[in-house]
Amino acid sequence: MVAMPAPDRSVLDRREKIVSALREIVPGEGVIANDVAMRPYESDGLTAYRQLPMVVVLPETVEQVSKVLRYCYENGIKVVPRGAGTSLSGGALPLADGVLLGLGKFNKVLEIDYANRAVVAQPGVTNLGITKAVEGKGFYYAPDPSSQIACTIGGNVAENSGGVHCLKYGLTTNNVLGVEMVLITGEVVRFGSKYLDAEGYDFLSLIIGSEGLLGVVTEVTVRILKKPETARALLVGFPTSEAAGDCVAKIIGAGIIPGGMEMMDKPAIHASEAFVKAGYPLDVEALLIVELDGPEAEVDHLIERVSAIAKDCGSSTLRISNNEEERLKFWAGRKAAFPAVGRISPDYYCMDGTIPRAKLPLVLAKMRELSEKYGLLVANVFHAGDGNLHPLILYDANKPGELQRAENFGNDILRLCVEVGGVLTGEHGVGVEKRDLMPVMFNKIDLDQQLRVKCAFDDKGLLNPGKVFPELHRCAEMGRMHVHGGKTAFPDLPRF
Repeated sequence: MVAMPAPDRSVLDRREKIVSALREIVPGEGVIANDVAMRPYESDGLTAYRQLPMVVVLPETVEQVSKVLRYCYENGIKVVPRGAGTSLSGGALPLADGVLLGLGKFNKVLEIDYANRAVVAQPGVTNLGITKAVEGKGFYYAPDPSSQIACTIGGNVAENSGGVHCLKYGLTTNNVLGVEMVLITGEVVRFGSKYLDAEGYDFLSLIIGSEGLLGVVTEVTVRILKKPETARALLVGFPTSEAAGDCVAKIIGAGIIPGGMEMMDKPAIHASEAFVKAGYPLDVEALLIVELDGPEAEVDHLIERVSAIAKDCGSSTLRISNNEEERLKFWAGRKAAFPAVGRISPDYYCMDGTIPRAKLPLVLAKMRELSEKYGLLVANVFHAGDGNLHPLILYDANKPGELQRAENFGNDILRLCVEVGGVLTGEHGVGVEKRDLMPVMFNKIDLDQQLRVKCAFDDKGLLNPGKVFPELHRCAEMGRMHVHGGKTAFPDLPRF
């Protein structure tokens, strides 16, 4: 047996000093430094990569967050913000030499303002929790990721999350009115409020989707909507995925904007039906769920139009929900698709890319070719209306080489998305998962400009380093337009 080298005493002393200082700021059980107790924080939803943080700190007040960040800034300590840890791109992957800042204790709805149709919530409130807080008055929060029962509004802001209803009602960026954020220096700033627009730079749009690289969000003001008078869903089966993709394009091309339009292929259909018993047809290759909402007369008219388009595209089955229970059942299978696929494979790799709707048939055909190339099955579930794909690549991590093949398969899917005019991510973010693919979509000038924005907020590069950008840059050098030095390639990520 090879003896492991003893830990560097100076490193241990520094860690002990940091832990002690953080306990002064966040007393009681707010600081976790034991390896066993930190284990739940070693990974987020991208479980192939794991790393214990140096220390976990769980503040309860904005003042504590401010003091923690100021201490880290003054002492050159890296910080990784974390919400519920549902990120599928490794956005909350810890650093061995960094503080993991958990916002789980920021879990209160602070204000409900029906007059201004707004809710002010702390970042640890779950996505579904906001709707639950206002549904008694007939309101709801529109963005609804499949993980909405667990994911938090702060995490939604970090990743600009979407959901099955984002086609008509928009992503997080279209439904957030304001944020309170603590900078790495400890300063507390506010962008936006309950009003619809503000003078000056649109910093709010910059913060949403920034993946924890610019600051730590401690309060979010969201827009709430009145529940539609009527909502009905169509469950439409097709003999081929290409026919279903064609139907999606023709519905949008006809000027119809459904409340939601989702697509599933045969493997996903069978897995979801076995799990949820939603009544999905099992003799089809692809399934569309099309939801129409609004005044009853309008919904009835649109159902007739969508039904006619589906038949023209060769649909083989078509069911229309007759009541709210049936509508929710149609959606139950789609909402549970990810855990359902987890029942048929030891592991799966959930991808996230976006393409122009018209390219759906082409991309689905190319994905079948890639599936054969890599010898791995793929189940497709995605937000068809806005072209946001979520291929689930099935693999077994216990079989040598399968994880690497799954990642290579996923990388090829993302390259394909960019090739046909799409983008690397629709709602999951870049994190560490897509970090090294950023040059596929952006050239060096593009990336340098994005980095300058980060450096304006985080001049020492301490907030969530190693995410999004494929190379480390020294912020001091990024300030000089002609300098491109000071780069260091990232080491291999720690894998499970």
